[in-house]
Amino acid sequence: MTVPKLLIVYASLSGNTEEIASVIAAGIHEDGFEVDMKEVESVTPEELLEYDGILLGSYTWGDGELPDEYIEFYEGLDALDLSEKKAAVFGSGDTSYEHFCGGVDVLEEKLTELGAELTLEGLRVEFAPDGDEEEEKCKQFGKDFVTSLFAVTA
Repeated sequence: MTVPKLLIVYASLSGNTEEIASVIAAGIHEDGFEVDMKEVESVTPEELLEYDGILLGSYTWGDGELPDEYIEFYEGLDALDLSEKKAAVFGSGDTSYEHFCGGVDVLEEKLTELGAELTLEGLRVEFAPDGDEEEEKCKQFGKDFVTSLFAVTA
């Protein structure tokens, strides 16, 4: 069995999405796998091609959009073919807005458009993981993602 190379790319303004990313990474580590974590501003879209599994995370800005720091990376994705990649998306948001965690939807659409296989339904967290139950949900997301990498697709 080849050990998959995993990457978490995230944008975090208040620290909430970074916290979600860290808890997801902890779940991956608990299952005995390594994962690289990078802020979106410190990674190029082309770096995704070096990984087997890609997790993208973002908070949602305004009316359900990606935040400004994600735009350059997002636009750079258009040059990629991600058809050999498995991916999942997570994000933080505020349910008082009409498009709760709309950034998750935007990223899922882009990954699908580029041929990536979304292996999990997007994880949406209000603000940050609050309490053991939400932390466990984020950890489980990481574990489920690793499991999905080994699933045989028809």
